[in-house]
Amino acid sequence: MSLFPVATDKQALEEGDALSPRFDANGLVTCVTTDAATGELLMVAHMNAEALQRSIETGEAWYWSRSRKELWHKGATSGQIQTIVEMRVDCDQDAVWLKVNVAGDGGCCHTGRHSCFYRRQPLGRDAQRDTGFRPLAFA
Repeated sequence: MSLFPVATDKQALEEGDALSPRFDANGLVTCVTTDAATGELLMVAHMNAEALQRSIETGEAWYWSRSRKELWHKGATSGQIQTIVEMRVDCDQDAVWLKVNVAGDGGCCHTGRHSCFYRRQPLGRDAQRDTGFRPLAFA
């Protein structure tokens, strides 16, 4: 039995009031997580049905670790618990957006940084030197 109802048609999926996430072939939806206070992008992860359900039930972020192949309660070992302030689902219900407050040291990245998005890729003229591609720069 599915934890979530399946939308009966496109109208129900896009305009209905039922949460009917469209999980991919691996049973996952992409989840974008931002800082509720600043709007800063913190991380992108994935949720299976159980992680999504637990996030809704507890008000804390749960994810599916693709590398460890297990349910992951963000902050359970690091203290960086993510308390969900708001959860949104995109128009075709295949992506989730969490706005969170982060406990502990406020970090989210396993490298010890506040955000997983700490590298910046130069674009256009800034992306090329005389020899071609310019490597990532740290923000």
